[in-house]
Amino acid sequence: MYEQLVRKKVMAKQTKKQSAKIAKVMGEFKAGTLHGGIDPKGPKKKPVVKSKKQAIAIALSQARKIKK
Repeated sequence: MYEQLVRKKVMAKQTKKQSAKIAKVMGEFKAGTLHGGIDPKGPKKKPVVKSKKQAIAIALSQARKIKK
């Protein structure tokens, strides 16, 4: 029973700004306009994100930057 309690994962709480940022990024993904970042060598943007997992990772990363 103790092992079941230890393995339980708890989600981190998000602020309203973070939730709004995540919603905005996922909206961009659904619209097909979410890019993987900016190319450091020039003004071009990286290719459009096609994976939902990658879109979630980008959204959480940008939300984390807001908190700091």
